[in-house]
Amino acid sequence: MTFFAPSAAPITADERRCRIQTMAARLRAEGLSALLLGPTASLRYFTGLDWYPSERLTGALIHADGRLEYVCPRFELDKIGGLTSASNALAGELLTWEEEESPYALAATRVPSGGKLAVDDQAAAFIWLGLSKALGAERVVDGGPLITAMRSRKSLAEIALLTRAKAITLEVQRRTRHWLKAGVLTSEVKRFIDAEHRKLGGEGGSWFCLVSFGDDTCLPHGGEGDRALKLDDVVLIDTGTLVDGYHSDITRTYVFGTPTDAFRRVWEHEKQAQARAFEAAQLGAPCERVDAGARDYLTGLGYGPDYQLPGLPHRTGHGIGLDIHEAPNLVRGDTTPLEPGMCFSNEPMLVIPGQFGVRLEDHFYMGEAGPVWFTQPSHSLDDPFGEAASA
Repeated sequence: MTFFAPSAAPITADERRCRIQTMAARLRAEGLSALLLGPTASLRYFTGLDWYPSERLTGALIHADGRLEYVCPRFELDKIGGLTSASNALAGELLTWEEEESPYALAATRVPSGGKLAVDDQAAAFIWLGLSKALGAERVVDGGPLITAMRSRKSLAEIALLTRAKAITLEVQRRTRHWLKAGVLTSEVKRFIDAEHRKLGGEGGSWFCLVSFGDDTCLPHGGEGDRALKLDDVVLIDTGTLVDGYHSDITRTYVFGTPTDAFRRVWEHEKQAQARAFEAAQLGAPCERVDAGARDYLTGLGYGPDYQLPGLPHRTGHGIGLDIHEAPNLVRGDTTPLEPGMCFSNEPMLVIPGQFGVRLEDHFYMGEAGPVWFTQPSHSLDDPFGEAASA
């Protein structure tokens, strides 16, 4: 079977510049002087610079007038300068600090007297504390709402990258099912999945790959051992990859052998719960309504209620993009209205304690007329990838 992943171009510098100007306008509207980005996915989102978290602050300042400045240790100057001139990262003034100096005091000098600084909500606590000491706690505010309002609504370019990543992972899931054999260890399956992701153009899968056999599938995040696959085991595989930093995250559950009637019944309930969640995802509806669509259906069948087992022990879904888990979430209490460009997982897992768990996870985005699947849900328990149906 020949597989072709849909093409997707990297995010352009022009799109990043537009993001910075949009953020600058939001800062002005809120009466804020600047936003400090830590070494998080938001730094990459706005500037294109992908930097690792460490005990030293490396980040960027977006000013209300649209200026971009980087803050980094002096010994990283050449590296940061090289990345911002030779890659797709945006250029900006480079502010450096020596080892005995405070990067927070340096950042504080860039904020006008009396001005307030918004801070990346994903930045480490020590960054917040350092800035609060340098500026005064009353001048440091949460930048999370400003960032989330932008990052949660994906552009067409972002949706194309997510579409490519998810198509690759769905194909890896299909190949894995055909490759499985009795006696294979979960660690071997993870290595196979990683290799297949790389073959198809993803950035590997070993960084995120959950493989569970048998009653380990009762644990939403899997067991701790390196279990061997046996005939008639339930198989749950939850994995993903990256394309230009954008995530896939797809789960399939089936049986390596012959399913029991009990498993078949629960699997069908899971498939219907996922469909009910998708149907509830209508523009303007609060995110929590999607969770209710799945959970109310399952409660009507006798599961739960709420998060009790047997039943659905976690939220129905999460946002996804440059982070695998992003706000907003499809969970009770999240009243964020669904808007075009928002992207979510749809995974209302069913757990039967001591027996098995079933999670079917696909993702959708909110289009101009409603929800759109990135990947088609499992066709059936016996033909999860729809191969017999399309033959």
